[in-house]
Amino acid sequence: MKKLLLSLAVIAMIAVSCNDNKKAMEKAKADSIAKADSIAKVDSIAKAAMAAAEKMKADSMNKADSIAKAEAAMKGKGKKK
Repeated sequence: MKKLLLSLAVIAMIAVSCNDNKKAMEKAKADSIAKADSIAKVDSIAKAAMAAAEKMKADSMNKADSIAKAEAAMKGKGKKK
């Protein structure tokens, strides 16, 4: 009878430990997925910020070129008179 109770106790402990391990693995997987989603979100925000900065740089360069062309045109008109 003692061996039977001992065997049942061991089986119960193994079942509980396996169940806890399964829960831990599921939690780890969910945490991993959440971390990957978070990294992807940060990456997309960074890419959008870089694209916005590049656009602002290009717009600034275009504006500077337009101003330089307008000033050159104004100087050219003044010399023709």
